[in-house]
Amino acid sequence: MAHELPPLPYDYSALEPYIDSQTMHLHHDAHHATYVKNLNAALEKYPQLQNKPADDLLRTINSVPEDIRTAVRNNGGGHVNHSMFWRIMKGKGGGEPQGKIADALKKAFGSFDTFKQQFNDAGTKVFGSGWVWLARSESGKIQIVTTPNQNNPLSDGLFPIMGNDVWEHAYYLKYNNRRPEYLQAWWNVVNWEEIDQRFQQSEAGTRNEPALAHR
Repeated sequence: MAHELPPLPYDYSALEPYIDSQTMHLHHDAHHATYVKNLNAALEKYPQLQNKPADDLLRTINSVPEDIRTAVRNNGGGHVNHSMFWRIMKGKGGGEPQGKIADALKKAFGSFDTFKQQFNDAGTKVFGSGWVWLARSESGKIQIVTTPNQNNPLSDGLFPIMGNDVWEHAYYLKYNNRRPEYLQAWWNVVNWEEIDQRFQQSEAGTRNEPALAHR
């Protein structure tokens, strides 16, 4: 069964003016679609892996056959990362976090503003292409981490609660080389309800990404 490109959960223009419609078309319809296509192509010679959810492939990346491991890490990561990314944004989002995630951020970072500043700083410092994440360890610690390319914290034993894409294709049409400006503007489209659900999912020990468990 082939992995499939999930539809956007909102219109391409829903995140205006912070993320423009043209970027969303290219990001979803071209970049994400290509990751899905290339992941399916990499798995063609290993039918036993084709029914495995993409997040499980990343979690057990070292057991993926070596000749396709890099392709699965890159393209499976691109698929999982972006599937999450679309869901943790929404039109008229932003504001202060609510629920358990708000309490967890205050406990771990002292305040939401401190967390946001540290998250933006980490995203700004990613060299080249990559992601900045809030992730939870198996011991329950939440922390800011970064990954290069399309790597996902799942491969390091962490659960990704939220993440921001700092590849240039995520922001260049509107912000050019002004990544810090994009990172600051992004908080206006954050979907805190979805992020709180993901945090509670991590607390409950649920392993699979809900949108990717069945393709």
